[in-house]
Amino acid sequence: MGAPEENDAALLRAVAAGDPAALARLYDRHAGWLQVRLSRRCADPETVGEVLQDTFVTVWRSAGAHRGGEAGGWLWTIAARRLVDASRARARAERYTPAPAPSAPSAEDHVLDALEYGDMGTALRQLGPELRDVLRATVVDGLTTREAAVLLGIPEGTVKSRARRARRELRAALARVAGRPGDPPPPITAPSPAPPRPLGDPA
Repeated sequence: MGAPEENDAALLRAVAAGDPAALARLYDRHAGWLQVRLSRRCADPETVGEVLQDTFVTVWRSAGAHRGGEAGGWLWTIAARRLVDASRARARAERYTPAPAPSAPSAEDHVLDALEYGDMGTALRQLGPELRDVLRATVVDGLTTREAAVLLGIPEGTVKSRARRARRELRAALARVAGRPGDPPPPITAPSPAPPRPLGDPA
């Protein structure tokens, strides 16, 4: 396992020096599994292809930013970020264009729907944005702690602590939203007394 990682590191250094052949070798080595993993998170092959291309354009421009470590994890964080950007751009475009015919939702679509709608979506929106970002990176995108740390630009320890806090707060928020047993009942107010009947009126 060490030799391929060393080769990847050498290729990235060559890419940073402006060697297009090194970029081509990196593409041949990593494009296949990146495409498979992206396809698990996006059902649109055209979007996946564009994201894959954008990923290696970013590698060409930013290879000098690689600071060692697993090259595959670094590549995946770039690809995941490009996929998020593409999804947001598509969502903005769909606000102004007619919706296409619905297609069969992927497993990731079901997860995203659960995170946007219903009790889960309501509970998730009660969390702070930094906690939501960690949950999306580690749960929806399936990133490791290291990959999420690179993606979010925070230390790995912060990812772990925010993930624990996010799960704890999400459970509490779900309990509030779902109204589970043990929640305090709403206050009961006594009905207002009827106005006094005027004297002389029949009962």
